[in-house]
Amino acid sequence: MNSKKQNKEKQAVTAEQQVQEQETVNTEPSVNEHDSEEKSSKKAHTKKDNRDLQIEELNAKLAEFSDKHLRLQAEFDNFRKRTMKEKADLIKSGGESVLVSILPVIDDFERALNLMKDVPDTDAGKMGTQLIYNKFTDFLKVNNIKEIDAVNLPFDVDLHEAITKIPAPSDEMKGKVVDVVQKGYFLNDKVIRFAKVVIGE
Repeated sequence: MNSKKQNKEKQAVTAEQQVQEQETVNTEPSVNEHDSEEKSSKKAHTKKDNRDLQIEELNAKLAEFSDKHLRLQAEFDNFRKRTMKEKADLIKSGGESVLVSILPVIDDFERALNLMKDVPDTDAGKMGTQLIYNKFTDFLKVNNIKEIDAVNLPFDVDLHEAITKIPAPSDEMKGKVVDVVQKGYFLNDKVIRFAKVVIGE
């Protein structure tokens, strides 16, 4: 009887110990669970690092594209301004070649009038020549062509072309234009023909 009772008590103690051990096992995290938590935290950390890296790359690309866009815009603006200036210059001096071609005709009319200075002003030929010459000079004025002043002025390389030098009639005329062989002309303040001059020395 006693032995049966002792066996039952031993079995009860053993069962109780097993239950306690099981509870201890259940309450303590297993090594596998701990490893899986570490792995998941590492993955989350890696994902965050990757996301930050992608954001940095995208910001760098955005800055690069913004810079390229600004440069392109500036280049286009410069191109537009340059084109407008070229167009304005073309309009301003559009018929330059035609106007330059007319200048020798003006020279011929001036020579003709110079030869006719002894002819009376009532002469029909002189009057006709003078009339045509006046129309030509008016045409030049309308097209913004002006004569370059030269006589008695200091020689200027930007305006005059020296043909020859002669002894100056006075000390004041040294280095100045004594005579004009061919008149020079401006078109809108641009020299289209240099004045051919004689300089005193």
